[in-house]
Amino acid sequence: MTLHKPADARVRPGFPARLDLPRSAVARPTVKAPLHADRAGFGLGMDSSAVRHNMVAKLAQQGITDPMVLQAMRDIERHRFVDTALVNQAYEDTSLPIGLGQTISKPGVVSRMLELLHQGHSGRMGRVLEIGTGCGYQAALMSLMCSEVYSIERLRGLHDKARDNLRHLRLANVHLLFGDGMLGYARGAPYAGIIAAAGGETVPQAWVDQLAVGGRLVAPVSTGASSPARQALVVIDKTAQGIQKTVMEAVHFVPLKSGVA
Repeated sequence: MTLHKPADARVRPGFPARLDLPRSAVARPTVKAPLHADRAGFGLGMDSSAVRHNMVAKLAQQGITDPMVLQAMRDIERHRFVDTALVNQAYEDTSLPIGLGQTISKPGVVSRMLELLHQGHSGRMGRVLEIGTGCGYQAALMSLMCSEVYSIERLRGLHDKARDNLRHLRLANVHLLFGDGMLGYARGAPYAGIIAAAGGETVPQAWVDQLAVGGRLVAPVSTGASSPARQALVVIDKTAQGIQKTVMEAVHFVPLKSGVA
């Protein structure tokens, strides 16, 4: 990844978007990209389309009603984002390891967060920011629901893995960034939505600052000092009158960390 000095912050970044990073962040271990099963060879002869539709039906039974969320979950093949050894579990409502101590979230949790983020919109949202690209699955889903997606990952291995996973989809509206997600990405702001795949003690002020008036932020946040820390989904709406915060159901995400690795 070529690094350069940022342009004027008022200028909209082009694609591929880039971040300034310290020299020490350039050379890092990578995670080997998975060898994906194709549609005909998925799992033990199962048809990925059929099991995907079954997964979406279960999500609807669990209370997901947003048609754009359900359609995105139906269109994006989750098994392409997990390691070959785990493809038989790709459409179960379970989190799965993706390397470097990180996981791909349960479809039920992903769809719930996307529904909260998209609430109030009948069509595509505008520009959104994802904190924690992971394997790239959620970014792919959001590409079908938003006009533009900026997704930032602090672990070089996962950033590279997501890039490989997403290459076959050729999503012109998805921009992958390698950098410290706690800082957000000011050059792409303001955002109609911000969504986080890691939970900290508080929502970083940078995220709130980069959220547009009328925008919404969805993130897991720690709810106490217990060990392991308990988390809940938090929805933050930024209005002309100020910030409105709503605490939702309990969740469990990897901890939010600063810096790159």
